[in-house]
Amino acid sequence: LTQGFGLLPSDNLVSQLQDRILDNNYPVELLNLGVSGDTTAGGLARFEWSISSEVSGVILILGGNDLLRGISPDLSYENLKNMITIAKKNGVPVLLVGMTASTNFGSTFKKEFDQIYSRLQTEFDLFYYANFFAALDQDNIPLFLSLMQNDGIHPNKDGVKKIVDDFYPTFQEFLDHILSRS
Repeated sequence: LTQGFGLLPSDNLVSQLQDRILDNNYPVELLNLGVSGDTTAGGLARFEWSISSEVSGVILILGGNDLLRGISPDLSYENLKNMITIAKKNGVPVLLVGMTASTNFGSTFKKEFDQIYSRLQTEFDLFYYANFFAALDQDNIPLFLSLMQNDGIHPNKDGVKKIVDDFYPTFQEFLDHILSRS
């Protein structure tokens, strides 16, 4: 979702956010460290060396591939918790982006997965955007599908734009917080 699977580099989430912050005169350069197909375990494996001294904040958008693979929500939670703990230990603010599960793996899995992000937000008092796909109106199936690539998993360019539009106020608060610390 972050790396931009199936999109031109200029159309991915990070590029569209970078364009928006430049339009708003923020002196910030975003790094896209997303890896297509990555799980929370993969994110954790490379997290510590990813937050060099040049990194002023982290946006965690991980868990979608854990969900698709039916990985235990407890394991996803622990991986995300460990990344947040590392960031906090290094004085790096975190914006956590949540996701919600379908019922593909049953209602118990859905309930446990859906609680991961709000639980972490409460435990760590993080900047928080509850649902990556919130702007795409998943209840309106024709509209939702028009904003997705043919795989039905990844947003298309227009879908990413809608996500950026909805996400930007939370992201802007996060940026303002980071810049106020400088």
